[in-house]
Amino acid sequence: MQGIPMQTVAVQPVPVGQAVTLAHMNTNEWGSGTCDCCDDMGICCCAFWCLPCFQCKTVSDFGECLCLPLLEPGCLAYTGSALCCPPISMAMRAAVRERYHIRGSICDDCCMLYWCFSCSWCQMAREIKKQKQPVTFLTAQTTMMTAPMQPQAYPVYPPTTY
Repeated sequence: MQGIPMQTVAVQPVPVGQAVTLAHMNTNEWGSGTCDCCDDMGICCCAFWCLPCFQCKTVSDFGECLCLPLLEPGCLAYTGSALCCPPISMAMRAAVRERYHIRGSICDDCCMLYWCFSCSWCQMAREIKKQKQPVTFLTAQTTMMTAPMQPQAYPVYPPTTY
């Protein structure tokens, strides 16, 4: 060990990280199913306990007028006993599908709102929440730094003196 000269390292490789934020990648499908309440219990509970307030919050999160759901004709849509599909809810669901490029049709929207009114609103709220969250990828690469390092003296083992 004593006969080998110690070499100093002048340049060390240093990992350099770079964060890249991208918008959510869309798959042309809803991010969750109509009855996937367990995906976000907060959304489901809010819709269960106060559907009109929940609708107003969802519409506001989407960037529309807060009072838009209150323009729904009659309160029959809230109980699920409407004779036709509620027009404001239909427009909202179609707008969510259009903005996020989700496959579907007005007929699908009408059926979802007629048979599963509150669950359909929960699905829209989960999709809006999911689309608002950015996806962050962290990439790393090794780069050679040109700054010289200061050589350090290391003790030699075993000690040469006893």
